[in-house]
Formats: sequence, C-alpha cells, structure tokens
Amino acid sequence: MLLVAQLINGLQLGSIYALIALGYSMVYGIVKLLNFAHGDIIMVGGYIALFSLTFGQHPLLAAALTVAGCTVLAIVIEKLAYTPLRFAPRLSLLITAIGVSILLQNLAQYFFSASGRSFPGHLMIPHGSVSLGGVMVSYTSVITIVTSLVSMAALTMLVKHTKLGKAMRAVSEDQDAARLMGVNVNSVITFTFAVGAALAGIGALLYSVRFPLIFPTVGAMLGLKAFVAAVFGGIGSIPGAMLGGYAIGLLEVLVTAVGLSRWVDGVVFMVLICVLMVRPTGIMGRNMMEKV
Repeated sequence: MLLVAQLINGLQLGSIYALIALGYSMVYGIVKLLNFAHGDIIMVGGYIALFSLTFGQHPLLAAALTVAGCTVLAIVIEKLAYTPLRFAPRLSLLITAIGVSILLQNLAQYFFSASGRSFPGHLMIPHGSVSLGGVMVSYTSVITIVTSLVSMAALTMLVKHTKLGKAMRAVSEDQDAARLMGVNVNSVITFTFAVGAALAGIGALLYSVRFPLIFPTVGAMLGLKAFVAAVFGGIGSIPGAMLGGYAIGLLEVLVTAVGLSRWVDGVVFMVLICVLMVRPTGIMGRNMMEKV
C-alpha cells in the first residue's frame, strides 16, 4: 500500500512536470528556442492565482485569470523579445530568454518582495481524500492527474486533428516551405507560445496547491526540472514530454522515499547528464539532419 501511495504521489508531481515540459517541447519544436523564461511565467501565474483567491474570487475565475494572465504575458514576451530576433543566431535567442527570466524574477521581487507568501491551496482544491483500492488518495492528487491527462489529450487533439495543428507541424518541419504554402508562420509561432503558456498556467495552479509557497524564484528550479523532463523524453516530442515528466516525478518521490531527500535535485540533474551521454535526443526524440 505504501508503494502504491508513493507511486500516486509521483504521478501527481510528474503530471505537473509534464504540463510544464510540454511548453518547452512545443516552443523548441517550432523555433528551436530553449525558453528559459518559461519557469518564470509559472511564477507570475502563481502570484495571479494567489491575489485572485486572496481578493475573494471564485476558484474557477481565479484559474481562468491565471491561465489568461500567463498566456498574455507569453505573447507579450514573444512579440517584444523574441520576434525581433527571429532570424538571429540561436545563441542570441538563448541569451535573451535568460535575460527575460532574470527580468521577471527581479520585477517580482521589486513588486512583491523576496519573502515567500503562503498560497491558500484549500480555496482552490478542498481538503479530503477518496479510497481507490484501499489506498486513500487526496482530492489534490486526483484532480492534478485528471487535469493533466485531459490537458494533454486536448493538446494532442489540437496538434493532430486540427488545421492549426497541421500548420504547427508544418512550421516545425520547415518554416520556409510552410511560408511558401501560405502558412502564416508568425501567427503559428505566437499561438504556440500562447498554448505553452496556458499549460504553464495550469501547471502553476497545480504546483501551488501541492507546494503552497510563492516567491520570486519559485519558477527557476521548477522550470529547470521540467526542462530535464523534456530532454529526457525527447525535446520537441509531445509524448516524450509527457513520459519525461512522469519519469522525473516518480524518480523524485522514490528518491525521497528511500531517505535521500537532500539528493533529489542532484539525482534529477544526474539523469540529464546520463541521457545526454547515452541518448542525446531523449527516449522518444529523433535525430535531426542539418544541411551544410
């Protein structure tokens, strides 16, 4: 029973990582950009949810405001910081993403101070549990896992079975060819950032309920772990991001369960090093050929 409970905890945490890793994978798949500001968008989403609940908003409205706020912020960042560098070297984009991340952290520290604020998670998801096969599972775990699965299924449907999803896959394959076929590449890229940020907003809500403390750098380590999950599964691959997120979540919980909680972060990044050494493209990634 204890093992089953730990597996459920791992799936809950992995669901959050998977949602966030999807944002990394989608953006990288379209513009080959490692958007290191993604974790800080989650931090902003946490603050939006916190103040929405503090001012007495309904949990569903707070969730909607969080997702909308993260989406708008991502679109603004993409238009102001990334679009002018669309044809610049990738290193310029990477440095810009790091700069945006630092800017968001410092703005949050300026406006909200560096001290952590307690997140009223009980207002978002009430306390309680249900019995599944003799194992008591909290409402938070059930809602987190179900929400992530529904979000991932919706994203898969969007990418695989809609016209816009076909355009996203075309831009990912070859931007120039997609442009010649009449695809509005700029709009597709903006939409991809928006979808990734919406998933980040959902992830921010679920993460804040599980770890109810918000501070300006809360998204830094969370974003890095989601990045590890994306690389582990195969960055650019939607199923890979899901698999990587669940794997990292389960790994963290199991490492903690055996009494090595201080080594959790080290183990996660050791996994990243091993993956890069053995299979740089990740479990479900594919080798990319570049013309020279």
